[in-house]
Amino acid sequence: MRIRELELPGLTRLAPMANISNAPFRLITRECGSAFSTTEEIDAMALVRGNPKALHIASSYPGEHPLAMQLLGADAATLVPAAEMLAERGAEVIDLNMGCPVRKIVSAGKGAALMRDIPRTARLLRAMRAAIRVPFTVKIRGGWDDEHLNAVDVARMAEDEGVDAITVHPRTRSQQFSGKAPWDVIREVVEAVRIPVTGNGDVRSLKDARAMQASTGCAAVMVGRGALGRPWIFDEAYACLPACEQRAYRTRVIQRHIALIKEHCTEHPKAVMIQMKNHLAWYTEGIGESSAMRDRIVRCHDVDGIEAIFWECWGQATDNVEQSARSGDDERTVSEAARPARV
Repeated sequence: MRIRELELPGLTRLAPMANISNAPFRLITRECGSAFSTTEEIDAMALVRGNPKALHIASSYPGEHPLAMQLLGADAATLVPAAEMLAERGAEVIDLNMGCPVRKIVSAGKGAALMRDIPRTARLLRAMRAAIRVPFTVKIRGGWDDEHLNAVDVARMAEDEGVDAITVHPRTRSQQFSGKAPWDVIREVVEAVRIPVTGNGDVRSLKDARAMQASTGCAAVMVGRGALGRPWIFDEAYACLPACEQRAYRTRVIQRHIALIKEHCTEHPKAVMIQMKNHLAWYTEGIGESSAMRDRIVRCHDVDGIEAIFWECWGQATDNVEQSARSGDDERTVSEAARPARV
């Protein structure tokens, strides 16, 4: 996919997810094959005011770039200077969140609420476009609810105001993340505009991504929840590896991810704890008694203890796979024991 002067190789890329798509996870997915990443949402007002959390969210590793940084806001007075700040901090793309469905966000006129008043949002995009020199993109939903499916109208407006690319999550705001994502909405947007469109929603494998592209014509596919506990979802070569090599691959990725979490969140001990619990719990999916393992991880309140519990469980799962292979179990049983998580 090409966004103005940026040529982005590969079909799939990591989605922005609050409290998840931080620098360590973005770098891990990039190393696993994600073509491009977008930061979790950064509140424009907080950034302009110099809020430490907002500045931390905007931090990145050199290996992640090119990188899109996503802003959350409702007025040009804060979004314009915030966008300029992010460009100065190295963002190759500025993305505006027009799809967040969370109640406290939309009640403040941000996120998906920007799809409700197209003329007002057009003025906002116009002001941002005039100030932003790097590529400018937006991420939208199918609409507010089933009575207001206006993704096509919003996309056309965004193109008219100079937006360089659009990502479409086809569920409505009222759907949140429930129900099946109606990919036909993505196709309708692709057919309505000339700028590149990225599809998002219900993609949990490269096969899904290729199916989305084939059915919608989208230029790229964004993967969100499907990458949790499975950053290797972006690697075309992973599925071709023997089970033992897949296991070694996953072990290396998890070891690096743990190290990056500790490094990146050094000044935020609570953040280290939260990140370790969340990601290691996701990594336990598919390795045996995962619910019991996750319970032990969640109840532990020591970072080293959390890591020790995880590796104990991981080692037991490895032993079980090897024992099953030696005992002559059928291929289906062995492969299921070694199967990557599906979140």
